[in-house]
Amino acid sequence: MMEHMDFMNLFGRFRQIKALVIGDVMLDAYLWGRVDRISPEAPVPVVQLTRKDHRIGGAGNVGLNLAALGASVSMLSVTGADEESAILRRMFRDGGIASEDMIEVEGRVTTTKTRVISRNQQMLRIDNEVTDPIDADTEGRLLELVTRRLEIDRPDVLIFEDYDKGVLTETLIRAVTDQCRSLGVITAVDPKRRNFFSYAGVDVFKPNLKEVREGLMLESDPVSLPALIEADRRLRERLGHVFSFITLSDRGVFHADGRHAELIPSHMRNIADVSGAGDTVIAVAALAFAATQDMGLSARMANIAGGLVCEEVGTVAINPDRLLQECIRLLN
Repeated sequence: MMEHMDFMNLFGRFRQIKALVIGDVMLDAYLWGRVDRISPEAPVPVVQLTRKDHRIGGAGNVGLNLAALGASVSMLSVTGADEESAILRRMFRDGGIASEDMIEVEGRVTTTKTRVISRNQQMLRIDNEVTDPIDADTEGRLLELVTRRLEIDRPDVLIFEDYDKGVLTETLIRAVTDQCRSLGVITAVDPKRRNFFSYAGVDVFKPNLKEVREGLMLESDPVSLPALIEADRRLRERLGHVFSFITLSDRGVFHADGRHAELIPSHMRNIADVSGAGDTVIAVAALAFAATQDMGLSARMANIAGGLVCEEVGTVAINPDRLLQECIRLLN
């Protein structure tokens, strides 16, 4: 429990933070409608379309959460040279996110997830994507852009948002991590399976429970404090990172630094949709840590933020006013 933390002041300090996000951006498309009958052609519901909308997903949603909290954000990624990429760029501009360092590649597809929703329930998802790793030329161009952005902006934090869609390669991850370490830039990562053990030496390593189990080849989820401490020890042997921050779905979050460990339970919420919750969690945790250097506080705030966005349908950025009020209510 925080003692008299000045959250108003802390949220004001967020506006002084510069952040870079590198990883797999996505376009989330939503088809909303109503269902009144079953199709005569097959035993499936007929959705009467009422509206369409687009939202920023993947690494882009991390950037959107950071920008919503007031941080200055630059996005680095690779997309296709297609209409979906153009839509994303317009949305980044509208969201106050710098996206001039995103690379468009002919023949590559911008990852797009189309969800069909009726009565606030997802009925179907259609994915259009390419998950092959980017080629060496694109990798080199992206590394040059990251290097330039690090030198020009001198950011406070860099977040790797990995969805296994091919933008983050082992070579790129290690080169960027080394550069950040030499410049004193905090690094945080939301990993996936392909590059799980490529993030050696980062500051904040944030897998979820399923990714920890798969990465360490455990037979079951490590949900008790002793089991999580053992998982942290094994992760630390491979990665040599500073902080483990493991999300546990409805059980809360766990954080450890090799000496101290803590299991923080979740807060009761009316869960509507978990889409994008992990993006919010890593954004809030990284931003709070960049502002405070306090991982315990950062984990608590991220835990609250993840629960809040799960109350909304679809991918949404955190509401800063609501997060502020919940932090004051629950942590002071």
